Amino acid sequence: MDFTTLKQQAEQILQNLAQGTAADQCYHPQATWHGVHPFNERAGTAAIAEVWQTLRAALPDLERRTTLLVAGENLPDARVSTPRTPHMMACMGSYQGTFVADLLGIPATKGVVHLRFCEAHYLEDGKIMHSTVMLDFLDLMRQAGVCPLAPSLGAEGQWQPPANGRGVKLEATQSEQGHTAMSRVLEMHAALGSFDGKNLDSMPHSQYWTDDFLWYGPTGIGTTRGLSGFRAHHQIPFLQAFPDRAGVGHYIRIGDGDIAVTGGWPSVRATHTGEWLGMAPTGRRIDMRVMDFYRLDGDKIAENWVPIDVIHMALQMGVDLFGRMRHRAGAHPTKL
Repeated sequence: MDFTTLKQQAEQILQNLAQGTAADQCYHPQATWHGVHPFNERAGTAAIAEVWQTLRAALPDLERRTTLLVAGENLPDARVSTPRTPHMMACMGSYQGTFVADLLGIPATKGVVHLRFCEAHYLEDGKIMHSTVMLDFLDLMRQAGVCPLAPSLGAEGQWQPPANGRGVKLEATQSEQGHTAMSRVLEMHAALGSFDGKNLDSMPHSQYWTDDFLWYGPTGIGTTRGLSGFRAHHQIPFLQAFPDRAGVGHYIRIGDGDIAVTGGWPSVRATHTGEWLGMAPTGRRIDMRVMDFYRLDGDKIAENWVPIDVIHMALQMGVDLFGRMRHRAGAHPTKL
């Protein structure tokens, strides 16, 4: 597989989409698209085109800023029995533009905003056959001043690109180093899975991270630094809310040099038995749509970007965050 051509071709297609090229010129006629709520799962170019039409109606000068782009062989996951694509490319960045019209009820600011994206794509015959697209609409609500969640425990703001400045890898894929990076990440996942339900030290995962690693979470969680920040701002609140959480499989496992990417649809299942992000426990089973982008420094993880479809999780808990947002934006209900 010529991954250099694949990466360059995919980046050009995605730039074209952002600039207004018709979806049927970029997507295969049998394409499928998985995205965050409320877009969710779509099939065919007409349904996919609606996503781009919605974004561009709100941000007509939409500009795609890519900060990380990799591709590689899609490594197997024994937990997944469905057929998987032989290779994939993954990318991260933000859609920048002037927010001139409301988007999904999020009130327009009339100024410049940045909509975070994390994506995975599979191409066939020069067109996209499948996409998984994580857009942080909660962060856009935050920028518009109508975020419906309690303030994040971690820091909010734009996610930074890889610290070494080498996130966009349009050259030949470094498969051997990428496989090594993925192996290290999966060892860390196994350590996280050893939690005894009582003591954080039962998860011997600290050895896999640099001392001052950065963990970039979605709005609602925020960014943390180092093991103490990760535990305080994300890990402990998450484990208290979802103590039986378990990974259920990855549709993507690729490595390219010092970058590894995983993602599941869903990636994790758990029972919501404790408060999370201000939402009271419900006892409901929850599916979590998650991706992970990792940058390794040597044999340790230095940076981890983690898009999570928090809005979809909340909906399964019986909480409509778009409804809460509309209330904050002034659309107050007047009848039961």
